[in-house]
Amino acid sequence: MDKLASLLHTTPATAWMVAKLVIVFGGVFSLAAVWTWVERRGAAMIQDRIGPNRAALFGKIKIIGLAQPVADGIKFFFKEDLVPHDANKALFWLAPFLAFVPALMGFAVIPFGRSFVSGGQTYHMALLDPGNGMGMLYPLAIGGMAVYGVLVAAWSSNNKWSILGGMRASATMVSYEIGMSLAVVTIFMTAGGYDPSDIITSQGHLPWAWNIVRQPLGFVVFFTCMFAETNRLPFDFAEGESEIVAGFNTEYGSMKFSLLALSEYCHLMTASALIATLYFGGWQVPFVKDPAVMLSVASFLLKMLFFAWVFVWIRWTLPRFRYDQLMHLGWKVMLPLSMANLVFHAWRMSQGH
Repeated sequence: MDKLASLLHTTPATAWMVAKLVIVFGGVFSLAAVWTWVERRGAAMIQDRIGPNRAALFGKIKIIGLAQPVADGIKFFFKEDLVPHDANKALFWLAPFLAFVPALMGFAVIPFGRSFVSGGQTYHMALLDPGNGMGMLYPLAIGGMAVYGVLVAAWSSNNKWSILGGMRASATMVSYEIGMSLAVVTIFMTAGGYDPSDIITSQGHLPWAWNIVRQPLGFVVFFTCMFAETNRLPFDFAEGESEIVAGFNTEYGSMKFSLLALSEYCHLMTASALIATLYFGGWQVPFVKDPAVMLSVASFLLKMLFFAWVFVWIRWTLPRFRYDQLMHLGWKVMLPLSMANLVFHAWRMSQGH
């Protein structure tokens, strides 16, 4: 760390903050771009077809289609940027950033590895250090703001398909947020705090002590709600080729569409990291009490990418619900289940468990 600080001509604490900014935001952004390739290759594998395999570096190095995200990025960057004549142009430009920034910032409090000491100073593996006063309330709050990006994109487009998609997406997010929040509140209650580090520490390194074992019902509710929050199939009602075309992003193209698409994958990464942190011990390594720093980072990445893959897997395996089924599941199934989970664990705590 001292070498990095010397290279940047600053203090070790500032150098570490810069490094964390690059690691967290650069990492999530890069993974989101790569996951567009994983989505296509996964869909092709599940549907028994080839998938992207033509884009090649320098026209020769194909590397199983991994150059496709680069080709997509170049295409979006140079594509003509069209704005509908009757759109609200200021909000039309602003909406992609309102969707993308909250999706990227949700990762800020999640520890992606074990803290370490260097030169007598403790360095934490999260952009915001533990004990910042926001804890896991921060990703829930910042994630809730993503609905504004979708709604503003829909309204500013002045297109009936867009507004229908935006209303569907916002109604879905609001409907599932209550059930999701109650599942998380139960974890706060049993962990004795809402700081991510406290939640990870309370789970320990033994897999049977993780919240997936202690609160399986809460996990089912939270996991299901994450699909609605990220607008992923089977809850992807913000779009519908046969009903409302591309929904809230019907009128978007070039880099603005690219930002809207990337925001979905950034949400997916943050949701996967939240599942790993809340229910699977975060950076804890199974059966290893004090893992090395890099081992803890690898453990966290492995868990996060596994759940990111599950999002892809389910998208290309399950059919879509109808919209009334989506609302029924949110209000009459997920919400009562999350309340029952909360009451049950409150009762157990009152009995001294």
